[in-house]
Amino acid sequence: MAEIVFASVLLWLLLGGQVSALLADGDTGWHIRTGDYILSQRRFPKTDLFSFSLPGASWFAWEWGSDVLFSLVHKAAGLKGVVLLAGVLIAATSALLVQYMLWLRVNIIVAVLATLIAASASTVHWLARPHLFTCLLFVIIVWLLEADRRRNTAWIFTLIPISALWANLHGGFLIVIPVLGLYSLASALEKTVSARGNWKAAGRYAGLAGLCALATLINPYGFRLHEHIWQYLRSGFIRDHVQEFQGPSFRGESMFAFELLLAAGLLSAPSLWRRGERGPALVLLALAHAALGSVRHVLLYVAAAAPLAAREATGMLDRACGVWSEALAGLAADYTPQTGGTSKFHLPWRVCVPIVLAGALLNSGPALWRVDFPAAKFPQAAINRTEKMLVGRKVFTSDQWADYLIYRFYPQERVFVDGRSDFYGSAIGQDYLDAEQARYRWKEVFQRFGFEVALVSPEEPIATVLKTDPGWRVVCDDGQAVVLEKISRPSARPAG
Repeated sequence: MAEIVFASVLLWLLLGGQVSALLADGDTGWHIRTGDYILSQRRFPKTDLFSFSLPGASWFAWEWGSDVLFSLVHKAAGLKGVVLLAGVLIAATSALLVQYMLWLRVNIIVAVLATLIAASASTVHWLARPHLFTCLLFVIIVWLLEADRRRNTAWIFTLIPISALWANLHGGFLIVIPVLGLYSLASALEKTVSARGNWKAAGRYAGLAGLCALATLINPYGFRLHEHIWQYLRSGFIRDHVQEFQGPSFRGESMFAFELLLAAGLLSAPSLWRRGERGPALVLLALAHAALGSVRHVLLYVAAAAPLAAREATGMLDRACGVWSEALAGLAADYTPQTGGTSKFHLPWRVCVPIVLAGALLNSGPALWRVDFPAAKFPQAAINRTEKMLVGRKVFTSDQWADYLIYRFYPQERVFVDGRSDFYGSAIGQDYLDAEQARYRWKEVFQRFGFEVALVSPEEPIATVLKTDPGWRVVCDDGQAVVLEKISRPSARPAG
């Protein structure tokens, strides 16, 4: 079943019209170019590569491992390769999730349904970005902890090298430490209120949390990376102005799926607590709180909640459906040996086949399978028409469009701001917002940074203001983007 889910999700992503969605975030562009820099220079950047607003400022390429992978596949296969890598990570996460549910003895029909709901809830953040590694690794972490909670196993100590690897792929590695801390707290609570708990388990998870924390120091920036991420997560400006750090808006299919899992998870928590499964219950509640505060945490909540809710649903079916439950159990038994008994020698081949097939299809025809950032979101036509005017000049544009300029023109082009909200901070961020919204100090911002060209959406207030400003002239206006150039003041004519 895991192989079927893997192949189905991968082929749906790549052949079902989801390719553009995977590239809907311009951050992919600067991730690729960061990887290019590391591979070409053979060193990790310590100062900023992409901006003219903060030249020489300290910068952490804290997802450098992912950036290098993106760069390698981009060099080999262009954006098609990046999309294929993202598709493989998403499909592998879904396959691992359904296999984990079968290990929990969830009815196979319930497991598939729960995986579909989890996938739907996750589409809100299915983007070709490094956080996809966190989604995959977090499912592994949850599974290892549940296996160890049931019976101590040496496999739990693989969390240490996983943490070290994770710290070089994505900043989500920090989630390992509080999750282990909650398991330690749960073991201590069980010892306090019942005879099932023990201090040894509490010490085991607390000690493992410490070892994992030490392992994450194996990165190019040492403890300074942790300090930087902590400040980033605590930034009030980012929480107020960056959409993915804000709470979810319960609209659309994906958020409806999240709402279902939120309700199912919270309803499952009391049963988990009563059965003494306090570690999973605490993690579930903590991640529900995090997901309601920031939409970027929805994927972590989904990975933790879907298996537990599916197991509770299986138990309810067993108790309530009588003969129907027996029929479902029989159907599950027909399939479970095939899903659980797959030879380790066959599994890689079954996983590789859809990857090779998808890769071949993506490269089968330039017209049908041309992969690029979506033209509906990025002003490719306007940029193509005014490329000579843009490259090498100080351009005012949105952070997303700046990401695309980095992808297209780095190292010839530097930008004012881009998608690295952790780097620019509140001061530059406020300058950007004031200029974009044409607030009272927009001219002061434009003069201070010396903008020569503006590439803006006609819907932004600054576009309307610049169109009427005598110091600027419209070069291109195609309805999607307006390109304006600063002009020198005409010299005064001599009298007479």
